[in-house]
Amino acid sequence: MRNRNEKNMQISGMNCAHCAAKVEKALSEVPGVKKAKVDLKKARGTVKFDESQVTETALVNAVTEAGYQGVFE
Repeated sequence: MRNRNEKNMQISGMNCAHCAAKVEKALSEVPGVKKAKVDLKKARGTVKFDESQVTETALVNAVTEAGYQGVFE
């Protein structure tokens, strides 16, 4: 059985809808992520992922590589 998890992440550095879409896409492309949703106004994202396939560190790295800063709450 897979271990699915949903966690919230604070994301800084986003200024527009394009920024939020870029972060959402970066998170969604990480293997093991089932769904990623980013809210620009709240500066946060919600990520549903399989803990057996991806770590929180990999998700933070994906946000960093997209040009933003992410920290899990």
